[in-house]
Amino acid sequence: MVMVALMFTVAGVSMSRSLTGAEVRNAARDMTAGLRQTRGLAITQRQQQVFLVNADARTWQVPGRDPVSLPDGLEITLTTARSELTGNNAGGIRFYPDGASTGGRVVLSADGREWHITVGWLTGEISRDREAER
Repeated sequence: MVMVALMFTVAGVSMSRSLTGAEVRNAARDMTAGLRQTRGLAITQRQQQVFLVNADARTWQVPGRDPVSLPDGLEITLTTARSELTGNNAGGIRFYPDGASTGGRVVLSADGREWHITVGWLTGEISRDREAER
């Protein structure tokens, strides 16, 4: 009986870590899509567009859309150009009509898992990479 209870406990812990990993991965995928949408808007509308991040509120926003909140327990960190900061823990990544950007990096983290989303300043290219667990 004790062995069965122990197996269920281990399975439960493993399952909760998998769900956290899935949440981080899905949030990173959604944010990457939002950044690509913002870049696409800048190109098609031929005017600058800014993707906003508020680390205190744990939200991000595509121009013209409602802010998207991150799941509980998920933290966000923004590194961007000084000119794009709107507060201590808030700012944006600006995209230009030619596809270029101010560049930056967003890190989503939870329970030792991290996803890094990087925006190249020259090309505006957006990439997403999973960092090793800490």
